[in-house]
Amino acid sequence: MRIVITEFVSLDGVVQAPGGAEEDTDGGFAHGGWSGPYFDPEIVGGAWDSVLEKADALLYGRRTWQGMAAAWPQQKDDPFADRMNAIRKYVVSGTLGEADLTWNNSTLLAGDKALDRIRELRAGEGRDLLVPGSPSLARTLLAEGLADELKLIVMPVLLGGGKSLYPADGSKRPLELVSTTTSPAGVNVCTYRVLHEG
Repeated sequence: MRIVITEFVSLDGVVQAPGGAEEDTDGGFAHGGWSGPYFDPEIVGGAWDSVLEKADALLYGRRTWQGMAAAWPQQKDDPFADRMNAIRKYVVSGTLGEADLTWNNSTLLAGDKALDRIRELRAGEGRDLLVPGSPSLARTLLAEGLADELKLIVMPVLLGGGKSLYPADGSKRPLELVSTTTSPAGVNVCTYRVLHEG
């Protein structure tokens, strides 16, 4: 399986709380919901549709999984919601237990064993293992050399600070631009292949 990370990202590299004001206020972040004004169903919505269509499973960090688990099960009679609810989901957490996994088809990857289990999934058969959001997990996957593709939905806004997707460890990680599409609102949907060295 390929691991594909999909993120809304500002021009200054912030991925924190794109969806809502209370999504993630860590560090006093006050711009939650910043992606909303740039959303369009064709380009931005189409980017999500395309990555979900190629995925056999979703991989989440705890906070993102909890937000999704609170929202998607209530959505009915919508093809995208139906797919989100039906698809296999893995959640990395050191605090959740099996009894907390109320969202259909969710499997816990215990924090201390999560990377080993993710390596096993990646080495197995299947289509994409999609990481939507979950910036802390995504950053770890990049740092560990486990990400195969980035689909970055780059919004034309500077946020001046907040959580980043990118590891800050001084390592160089070359990428290959596979495609880019620009929306009427100036959003660039960029697909990058991670070039694994060695």
